[in-house]
Amino acid sequence: MQVVAGIDTGTQSTKVLCYDVSTKTVLMTVSAPHGMESRDDGTREQEAVWYLDAIRSCFAQIDPTIKSSIIAIGVSAQQHGFVPVGKDGEVLAPVKLWCDTSTKAQCDELTEKLGGEERVFSLLGNQILPGYTLSKILHLKQHRKEAYDKLAHILLPHDYINYYLTGEYTAEAGDASGSAFFDVKTKAWSREVLEAVDEKRDLYSLLPPLVKAGDAAGMVCEAAAKELGIPAGIPVSCGAGDNMAGAIGTGCVGKGDLTMSMGTSGTLFGYSDTCITDKQGRLAAFCSSTGGYLPLLCTMNCTITTESVRELFGYDVKKLDQLAAEAPIGCEGVTMLPFFNGERVPNLPHGKGVIAGLDMSNMKVQNIARSALESSIYAMKGGLDAFRELGFVPSRIILTGGGAKSAIWRQIACDVMQLPLAVPKVAESAAFGAALQALWTVAGGSIVDLAKEHVLFDESKSCEPDREAGVQYAQAYARYQGYVEAMTPLFK
Repeated sequence: MQVVAGIDTGTQSTKVLCYDVSTKTVLMTVSAPHGMESRDDGTREQEAVWYLDAIRSCFAQIDPTIKSSIIAIGVSAQQHGFVPVGKDGEVLAPVKLWCDTSTKAQCDELTEKLGGEERVFSLLGNQILPGYTLSKILHLKQHRKEAYDKLAHILLPHDYINYYLTGEYTAEAGDASGSAFFDVKTKAWSREVLEAVDEKRDLYSLLPPLVKAGDAAGMVCEAAAKELGIPAGIPVSCGAGDNMAGAIGTGCVGKGDLTMSMGTSGTLFGYSDTCITDKQGRLAAFCSSTGGYLPLLCTMNCTITTESVRELFGYDVKKLDQLAAEAPIGCEGVTMLPFFNGERVPNLPHGKGVIAGLDMSNMKVQNIARSALESSIYAMKGGLDAFRELGFVPSRIILTGGGAKSAIWRQIACDVMQLPLAVPKVAESAAFGAALQALWTVAGGSIVDLAKEHVLFDESKSCEPDREAGVQYAQAYARYQGYVEAMTPLFK
């Protein structure tokens, strides 16, 4: 038995997936939760030790026979978080997360200092937005001076976990491209952008070296091996941000496929051999973790929208889907703006959730339930439009994340996007992608061929678009866009 393991440290939990390479079987998937500190100013933080505690808890749940058969490990983790580390590897402050919107002032300050949005775009291929890592460094400097003065290593969450496993400080282009101090066109750190944070200190020297996609970040060290009960000396792949790992785990490693991930956040991304940048800021110009590029739309509210509505009414998931199915397309005019966490696209860090269009005839639980499902897809349809405008020709949608479990949500996504839809058999796409990246590290060869061999699809969950439904959704989407434009001035 030859096993590759994938670790995925997300916002709500850490998962570990063990995959038998020879039988193409997921042997087991285990998880452990971690909390989040939230404040009214948009702060969303976690302690880095929670990630390590969760990883230890996960490996404690795995059969020792499986653990002893692990030949390589890959790490996926939530993007954009800032793990400030001291000279001895100690974490100096809480980890500010991707969904943290408290640093808008720092984003504005840095953008102005660098010469405005056009100049920033020329330097990075992206803008400096709340959620990205750069403004978090300036925030640390301004609000936690003692920690900032001790700062010796600037790491992202998956970089920190790789450090725990290997004792080596490394990074890779996919996750790095979401930091706002990485030039996606040249695939290199941007010294000039970091100097905007601190002209007197060489922050560039605090960045880890970049590991090439397909290479190892290092080998499992003795300390980690002993704690986790796994072999020492096995390779740890370069790793990835969760979206980049999800691309591998869904087989989105070649032209034409778009992956839509419906998790806490909603993402839409597609593989490209060339760098795709969007001056309008709808798509982030990210690199893939397979050597190419991964233009990506990210919304900050997806299943959080349905979970919020479900909890409001006290329903379980099945009941919410049932009620949504009883409502017509377009919810009789009821329209939800799902900006409960603020929003990244459109850039509304102070956005709030809105239910609009209610009157005495349509104010029904069924319409509100369905509007939660529809609005999360509308928020990503703008990304599909942007892909097409920028020359990307999509052939299908690969759906993953918690939302892919819902039959009605799958059909809504298929009909709104008007593309065939497929669902991978392995639901934990980021953890599976991390495991496949680990396999690629030891096996070599083509990641495209490897994905074709190992990423299989559940034919019972595939969907074809209904053209008539597409016309109705287009009308409802236009109404949604009208409400977004009307509310935008209140949320800036």
